[in-house]
Amino acid sequence: MKTGKEYIESLRNRNIKVYFKGQLLDPKTLSEHPYIRGHFNSAAVTYDLAHDPATEDLVTTTSHLTGKKINRFTHIHQSTEDLLKKVKMLRMISLRTGTCYQRCVGFDAMNATYTVTYEMDQKLGTSYHERFKKFLLYVQENDLMVAGAMTDPKGDRSLRPSQQADPDLFVHVVDRDNKGIYITGAKCHMTGMVNSHEMLIMPTMSMGPDDRDYAVCCALPVDAPGVLHIFGRQTNDDRKAEGDLDQGNPKYGIVGGETLTVLEHVFVPWERVFLCGEIEYSGMLVERFASYHRQNYGGCKGGVSDIVIGAAATAADFGGYGKATAIKDKLNQMIHLTETLYCCSIACSAEGRKTPSGAYYVDPLLANVGKHNVTSLIYEIDRLAQDIGGGILATMPSESDLKSEEVGKYVDKYLRGVASIPTIDRMRILRLLENMTGGVALVESMHGAGSPAAQKVMYSKLANLEAKKKHALDLAGVVLPPKKDK
Repeated sequence: MKTGKEYIESLRNRNIKVYFKGQLLDPKTLSEHPYIRGHFNSAAVTYDLAHDPATEDLVTTTSHLTGKKINRFTHIHQSTEDLLKKVKMLRMISLRTGTCYQRCVGFDAMNATYTVTYEMDQKLGTSYHERFKKFLLYVQENDLMVAGAMTDPKGDRSLRPSQQADPDLFVHVVDRDNKGIYITGAKCHMTGMVNSHEMLIMPTMSMGPDDRDYAVCCALPVDAPGVLHIFGRQTNDDRKAEGDLDQGNPKYGIVGGETLTVLEHVFVPWERVFLCGEIEYSGMLVERFASYHRQNYGGCKGGVSDIVIGAAATAADFGGYGKATAIKDKLNQMIHLTETLYCCSIACSAEGRKTPSGAYYVDPLLANVGKHNVTSLIYEIDRLAQDIGGGILATMPSESDLKSEEVGKYVDKYLRGVASIPTIDRMRILRLLENMTGGVALVESMHGAGSPAAQKVMYSKLANLEAKKKHALDLAGVVLPPKKDK
C-alpha cells in the first residue's frame, strides 16, 4: 500500500492535460499548484491513515481476490461490517481534513460495477465481470485512486441522449473494432479527476432502445490520449495564491477539485469495457452507484459538520460569548442535526444485503433518505454556524491588511475579542468557518450524488406505498371492491 508521499509521486510523470483559466498546466507540478495542491494533500491522507496503527482497522481490509491487506478504498464490500466501517472511516477522515478527499466516487463506482457485471454475465453469458475483476486486481495491487465518472452535460434535459442536437452531450461509442471501442463526449463535475490514476466511466441514466451507444461503462487512465480536463472555479479560489490565513483550510482546500473532462475519440481496449450496449443494465448500474454514493454523506458530512460545530464554538469562545445560553442551544441543535445525518448512513449500512455476486449492497431506501437529509440539514447546520460566527464572517479584512505596516495595528487592535487570544488566531478560526459554510461546500451538499429530486424519485419508488395503504385498510377494517379490468 502506498503512503501519501508515494501516492503524490506516482502521479508526477503522467502526460495529463489540465487547463485552468485557459492555460495548460505543467503535469509535473500539478501537486504544487496553489489552486490544486490541497486536493492532492487531502487524498494523500487516505493513504497515510492506512499505515497508522490508530486508524488502520478502518482504512485497511483484506482483499477477497488475493487475501492480501489492501486500502479499503480499493475494496469490494463483503459484509455489513464492511459497509459500516466505510461510513465510520469517512467520518474519521473528514475530521482530519475538513473537506472532500475524493476517493469515494471511484470506490462506489467499482462496487456498483462489480455487482452489476456479475448479474449481467449470469443472464447474458457475457464476460464483463471477469474483465472487471482483472481491472480491480490491478487497482488493488497498485493502490490506485479511481475517479468515478457518471455525470454527463445532458444538454436539453427534455430530450433523450440519442435525441440531442449534439450527440456528444452524453458520452457514447462512436466506433469499435476487434481491439476495442472509441468514445466521445464529456463528464462534468468530476471530483478528484486530476489527482487520480484511473477513471471509471458509467452511464448517467437508464438508456432506452435508441440510446444503445450511450450505454457504456469502461475504465481508462486519466491521461489517456484524447482526454483533457478543464479545472473548475471555486468560491474565493484566488485566495489560494495568497497567504494561508484567508484560505481558511490552507492545507486541504475546499471540496474536491472538480473538472469538466472532455473525451475526443478516446480508444478503450475491450478488456477495459464492462458494459457496451446492454441498455437493460444501464439503469441498474446508475441506481447501484447512486445508492452506494448516497450512503457516504452522513459519514463525510457528519465529519465535516463536526469541524463546523467545533469552529463555531471556538469562534464564540474567542469572542467572549461562548457560554451564552443562546449559543449553547444553537450548538446543541447543530449536534442533533449532525448525528441525524450520521444515523441514516449507519442504518442503510446495517440493513445492507448480499448481492448475487457475493458483494454487499446498502439498503437503497435508507441511503436515499439519508442523502436527501443532507440537502437540507447541512444548510441549517451552516446557517446556525454563521449565526454564531456573526457578520464578521463576510466583512473581515485580509491577512495582508493584518500584516500591513500602515493599517495592521488597527486590524489587530479592533478585531481582537478575548484579550488573551491573539487576533490572528481569531481570524484563522473565522476564516475556517467562512470557508466551510459558504459557496461550493453548500452546492456540493445539495447536488453531490444527485440533486434532491433524484433522491425523491428513488425513495418514492422504494417505499412501497401500496403496502402502507393495505396495512392501513386492514387496521381500519376496510375491504375495497376488486378492481375492474380496463
